[in-house]
Amino acid sequence: MIDLPLLLAFMLAASILTMTPGVDTAIVLRAATLEGRRPALLAAVGIALGCLVWGAAVSLGLGALLHASEVGYAIVKLAGAGYLVWMGIKLLFKPRSSLEPDAGARLSNAGSHAFWRGFLTNLLNPKVGVFYITFLPQFVPQSASVAGYSFFLAALHVLLTLVWFGILIAALAPLSTFLRRPVAVKTLDRLTGVVFVAFGVRLAQ
Repeated sequence: MIDLPLLLAFMLAASILTMTPGVDTAIVLRAATLEGRRPALLAAVGIALGCLVWGAAVSLGLGALLHASEVGYAIVKLAGAGYLVWMGIKLLFKPRSSLEPDAGARLSNAGSHAFWRGFLTNLLNPKVGVFYITFLPQFVPQSASVAGYSFFLAALHVLLTLVWFGILIAALAPLSTFLRRPVAVKTLDRLTGVVFVAFGVRLAQ
């Protein structure tokens, strides 16, 4: 049974957390400004799918198992941190000067790369699972199934995430032409690289 006040409280808290800038936001913003709307949308879908996988894992109890296993948590955490740092270093030292197909990654593959970038960033971040396992139970009604309702809340969080990223992508569309200039491309690649490295180092701690 749905507790409406509790559900509204969850939606408010989840919306605030969704709009708080982080590595996911950096991925979507970079894709939207430098690669276009379609890659940005695919990056958002990848991020959402990574969250949904963690939501399913938590609802099945795997999140609790990972939370209890220091070794398992450390392995996934270091893998995620290494992935972020690796992507960040690539952007810092090999930024693109343009988005032409012969200058870096081919645009035909941009959508696929953006999707996997978003998906792997969240899938390799155990803090997403720990966040769900500590955050979601607070909003599960006493009469509801903890597993089923937790997954429902995780899916709702994913939906809110997609809506927020859709708003960001639409808002950035008018700026895309200006932000595709060579100087802007290099600057945004390097700024995104700094964000990735910073979050990777933070995740590893």
